[in-house]
Amino acid sequence: MKYTEEHLWLREEDDAILIGISEPGIEEVGEVIFVDLPEVGQTVTKDEEIIVIESSDSATDLLAPIDGEVVEVNENLADAPGLLNEDPIGAGWFIKIEASDPSQLDDYIDEAGYRKFIA
Repeated sequence: MKYTEEHLWLREEDDAILIGISEPGIEEVGEVIFVDLPEVGQTVTKDEEIIVIESSDSATDLLAPIDGEVVEVNENLADAPGLLNEDPIGAGWFIKIEASDPSQLDDYIDEAGYRKFIA
């Protein structure tokens, strides 16, 4: 698994990249009340806004960490956005992207590097 400095995690799964937010990241956001995800089939570009998380205090825009096509979204977040707070590394994932350039993952840090980053 890789991590961005914006607290997103990226995990390779079934020839695609599953993307979510880390526990430290969701702690910064607070109690999630709404999540706006891209549509399946949407093409995303690295550093383009793709996800909005709303908490009782604010809205947080998340940027695409890689280029590619959205092949799956976590539909459960529409009815239960609190999954992000309860299980951000598991059931609270956001989207799955078929990466157009998998080497972009090399830009991000591994778990040990992320632990140092958040320490």
